[in-house]
Amino acid sequence: MIFKPTWIAGSYVIEIDPQRDERGFFARSWCATEFAEAGLVAELDQCSISSNAGAGTLRGMHYQIAPDLETKVVSCRSGALFDVIIDLRPESPTFKQWFGIELTAQNYRALYIPPGLAHGFLTLTDNTDVFYQISGQYVPSSGRGVRWNDPAFGIKWPATPLRMADRDKTYPDFPV
Repeated sequence: MIFKPTWIAGSYVIEIDPQRDERGFFARSWCATEFAEAGLVAELDQCSISSNAGAGTLRGMHYQIAPDLETKVVSCRSGALFDVIIDLRPESPTFKQWFGIELTAQNYRALYIPPGLAHGFLTLTDNTDVFYQISGQYVPSSGRGVRWNDPAFGIKWPATPLRMADRDKTYPDFPV
């Protein structure tokens, strides 16, 4: 695996290192040893799938507060999505900055998201399935969010969302 740092402190794009032959290729998409050697969280408590029927589905921007912080590794298993993180750690040099990347079933990339970042995505195709590997348990009372189009962050989405949960539309403006 290849860990490429993004400009958001502590986050990485993870690319596979395929071993090819006439049959196709074989590649690791998870290795606790390699994650630990790279200084990344290597413990997983759960894996989840988000299935999205239509292009233009927006989910996010979600995070959990202490003591229930989560590290996530997000990848696309079918279809395509624009995956976004926002740094909400006030002490971070990249506080309030965002990073976005296209994850597809064909490019095999994943995004490593450390605690303290909000996460969300916009599906770019119909029938997009998103795979989450997560440290820690989801605790509903610790769940929070920021609005997908909050001007405090200025996210440049590749398309206008067509569907999203009411809560994702109505989070208040982030404090300046």
